[in-house]
Amino acid sequence: MISPVLILFSSFLCHVAIAGRTCPKPDDLPFSIVVPLKTFYEPGEEITYSCKPGYVSRGGMRRFICPLTGMWPINTLKCTPRVCPFAGILENGAVRYTTFEYPNTINFSCNTGFYLNGANSAKCTEEGQWSPGIPVCAPITCPPPSVPMFATLRVYKPSAGNNSFYQDTAVFECLPQHAMFGNDTITCTTHGNWTKLPECRGKYQTMDLVNYPAKPVLYYKDKSHIWLPWMDHFPGWPRRNRSTKLGNWSAMPIFSLSASCKVPVKKATVVYQGERVKIQEKFKNGMLHGDKVSFFCKNKEKKCSYTEDAQCIDGTIEVPKCFKEHSSLAFWKTDASDVKPC
Repeated sequence: MISPVLILFSSFLCHVAIAGRTCPKPDDLPFSIVVPLKTFYEPGEEITYSCKPGYVSRGGMRRFICPLTGMWPINTLKCTPRVCPFAGILENGAVRYTTFEYPNTINFSCNTGFYLNGANSAKCTEEGQWSPGIPVCAPITCPPPSVPMFATLRVYKPSAGNNSFYQDTAVFECLPQHAMFGNDTITCTTHGNWTKLPECRGKYQTMDLVNYPAKPVLYYKDKSHIWLPWMDHFPGWPRRNRSTKLGNWSAMPIFSLSASCKVPVKKATVVYQGERVKIQEKFKNGMLHGDKVSFFCKNKEKKCSYTEDAQCIDGTIEVPKCFKEHSSLAFWKTDASDVKPC
C-alpha cells in the first residue's frame, strides 16, 4: 500500500516539473495570420489562426490554448486562394492567363477588325471578383466616306447603320468629262478610317507657254503666261504660273466649263472652306461648279447641331433634308447654326 505522503510528494514533484513551462512562437502556416503573435505564451493563453485577405479555409479559423505541457496542439488549417469567375472566352478576342486565382492577372486582346472596349487586363481581387470588369471586343467602324470633287459613289453598302465595318469597301466613279487618278475602291482600315480617296480631274485642252518677255532661260520665281484666243472672253480666269525652286513649274491652271448653281435657299449660315458665312451674301452671284458648303442641322433629341455637306455639281446642288430654313417672321426660333455642336 502506497503511503499518502508519498502520493502527495510525487504530485508536488510533477507540479514543480511542469510549472514554468511556456508555449513557443506558433508555427507559420502559408497565407495565415496569428493573433496575438508573440515569442512565447503562458499556459492558458489563447491564440487564433485565420487566413489572410484573398484566402479562405473550409474549416474557418482555429483557436488554441497554450497547455501546461508547453506544446501547441496539431494545427490542420489550410488557406487556399479565392478563385474568380471563369473568364477564358472573349468573343472576337482572346484571354491570356495562368490561373483564375487571387492575386493573378489576366490579359485581353481582340482579333483584327475589333478593338477593346474596356481595360486590357484585370486582376482577381480579395473578394474573388475581376477588377476592372471583363471588356468587350467591339467592331471597328468607319464613318460614311467623303465623296471627292467631281465624283459619285457607285457602290456603297453600310454594314452598321450609316457606318461600315473593317474591310468594307466603297467604289467611286467620276462625272462625265472627268478622269480618275488613283484607285476607284477605298477600304475601311483597322484605324477606323478609309484608305486614300481618288481624284477626279476635268479633261482640259493642253496648251503651250508663252513667255512675256521672251527669255531663253527662266529662273526661280520667273513667271510665264498662258493664252488661248477664247480666253479673252473670260478675263477673270487664272492664266499664270511660276517657276519653283526645284526647276519645274507650279500647277497649271485647269479650266472647267461646267455650269454654276443658283443659291437654293434665301437665308442660311453655312461653313465654306472652314469659315462660317452667310450663303446669300457669299454666293449672291451663284455657286461655281465644285463649290462645297456645310449646312447646319438640329438633333432634337440631344439638343445639339451637326453639319451635312452639299456640293454644286454641274448646275445642281441638293440641300440636305435635315436643314430647316426659318421664315424671317419666325423670329423666336433658334437657327441650327446658333446651337451648340454635338
